Amino acid sequence: MELRRVVITGVGTVNPLGNSVDEYWDNLINGVSGAGPITHFDASEHKTQFACEVKNFDATQYMERKEIRKYDLYTQYAFASTEQAIKDSGLDTDKVDGDRVGVIWGAGIGGLQTFFEEARAYKEERPRFSPFFIPKMIANIAGGLLSIKYGFRGPNFTTVSACASSSHAMIEAFNIIRMGKADIMVTGGSEAGVNEAGMAGFNSMRACSTRNDDPTTASRPFDKDRDGFVMGEGSAAFVFEEYESAIKRGAKIYAEMGGGGMSADAFHMTAPDPEGHGAKLVMKWALQDAGLKPEDVDYINVHGTSTPLGDIAEPKAIIKTFGEHAYNLSISSTKSMTGHMLGAAGAAEGLACILAINKSVIPPTINHFTDDPEIDSKLDFTFNVAKKREVNIAISNTFGFGGHNATVVYKKL
Repeated sequence: MELRRVVITGVGTVNPLGNSVDEYWDNLINGVSGAGPITHFDASEHKTQFACEVKNFDATQYMERKEIRKYDLYTQYAFASTEQAIKDSGLDTDKVDGDRVGVIWGAGIGGLQTFFEEARAYKEERPRFSPFFIPKMIANIAGGLLSIKYGFRGPNFTTVSACASSSHAMIEAFNIIRMGKADIMVTGGSEAGVNEAGMAGFNSMRACSTRNDDPTTASRPFDKDRDGFVMGEGSAAFVFEEYESAIKRGAKIYAEMGGGGMSADAFHMTAPDPEGHGAKLVMKWALQDAGLKPEDVDYINVHGTSTPLGDIAEPKAIIKTFGEHAYNLSISSTKSMTGHMLGAAGAAEGLACILAINKSVIPPTINHFTDDPEIDSKLDFTFNVAKKREVNIAISNTFGFGGHNATVVYKKL
């Protein structure tokens, strides 16, 4: 069977750096931190009192008030970014064949705030649960509601693989189109974990930074003094389209989907393989899927969470995968600015790759102060300042708890 080509014709986002693609990119290349004191709840008793929150989000721009009450915040973010992406793509949703359009969404947790609020209300206020509890909370509901809103009857499901969720969603959407099972797919991911349960849970694991006196510099990927990740939230969405379909309707094309890789560390519940074996495999298989050689790659948007172990393992995997070409690559962790958006991370970072291809600029890794002797300092992490560079091939790495690894390849058309 001849595989079809897949291109990206629409993009959208709400995230800690902005509620539009343009705002996101401007802050990204200017090295702006999205971190600040938590405003979603009173965090004064928490070990970590800051996060990278979405700011000035107005859900009424995307849905009616009666819908807002029925949708968890992670679903609201999904609606916002998807509406932006569909509008950007120029698709007329009333005229497309809904049988040939699907939705594959990614969410690592889903409606955590809804779960927390309902459990607390059940214990403290009323001996019953709301009838909206389950449909508002479950991780697959955002994708389901998007298909209902737009009448998309093609393949529809949600990938749940912790921090790799939206990257897995994009790989699945890509494969569905190239195998001829749909012509257009809406894909991406959303998460809303900046709440009491999310922050307390990650704090109990000692996973989050506790640099409460200096939130904007707390996310320090590859820095010697990093002390954990900074929680982020938000969403990014894409319209994936079969190449001939996009050309026929005169759509603008941001990039071509090159391929995707998936692997498992098979090592530990939360810690990465210290030698990066699973990370090496996933990059190798992604390049094979795309028909590329290691030396074809220009830019890697790394997982780079600012955790002690992860930031050592991933550079090792890059060197093992790319050999001497590793030192010619541009590398950056945009989590230094957005924080860790959990299940939405792969989508937001994939968007950064696509924009780097279109703008010929590498976003920086901010907040670097001191080299870590355990990390090869000859690698170009694009520390602190963005860099102009032509990008023909970019890859995005996302690695999740449970050892779930995903790498997505983006190509200049």
